[in-house]
Amino acid sequence: MRLRPCIDLHAGLVKQIVGSTLCDDKPAAVQTNFVAQHPPSWFSSLYKKDNLTGGHIIKLGPGNDEAAIEALAAWPKGMQLGGGVTADNARFWLEQGASHVIVTSFVFKDGAINMARLRRLVEAVGKKRIVLDLSCRKKDNDYYIVTDRWQKFTQVKIDRQVVDELANYCDEFLIHAADVEGKCNGIEEELVRKLGAWVTLPTTYAGGVRNLSDLQLIKDLGADRLDVTVGSALDIFGGNELSYRDAVDFCSRQEKEALKR
Repeated sequence: MRLRPCIDLHAGLVKQIVGSTLCDDKPAAVQTNFVAQHPPSWFSSLYKKDNLTGGHIIKLGPGNDEAAIEALAAWPKGMQLGGGVTADNARFWLEQGASHVIVTSFVFKDGAINMARLRRLVEAVGKKRIVLDLSCRKKDNDYYIVTDRWQKFTQVKIDRQVVDELANYCDEFLIHAADVEGKCNGIEEELVRKLGAWVTLPTTYAGGVRNLSDLQLIKDLGADRLDVTVGSALDIFGGNELSYRDAVDFCSRQEKEALKR
């Protein structure tokens, strides 16, 4: 299990936000856990120092392009970029230093998978540079992909068939459990268990991690097939239950053990 670091950008600043509170028409309702004093490049440089590849920079709404470019410049090819990515601008972000582009709303349009758009994206940059964000929320005992900063439910249920189909068009999956994202109250255990049984591509789970026990739980429930992102719980983001260094060391040990097997 690898630690995939994150830089969440909101209004040009590095923040940690409770994902389910993001709402375009009610900006005052957004619940913010942390606002960084450091610039985006500080976090990229930290991750570069620890060689934590494959993390993600997410632009949460408008006004974040400059901050994203700064973060990418601090570690060219070290991190992925998501937020407003389309077939038309994907190559731009790769040219700015992103290793991959992360895509949700462009592909999952009007409640369904827009295969024409997905194929156009693959034609533009190639499947090896694409991460599909399957961030989801629970409804009627199933998990459905959500778009537009997790505000809109699609009709696409995450199951083995969908995961297998989409694996033909991307290099990795990123999956935020949006209902628990930013709350530090524990992971979405059922989702982790299902993903561990279904995924065949590198897949990063995010949402609800609060301590080392949750990291161990993801490893166990996910059958050692998932990587992890930790946000608000980390001390570098104002958390008090999990230090960045402990998370790095824990995941490094898991990765080394996996290589021995």
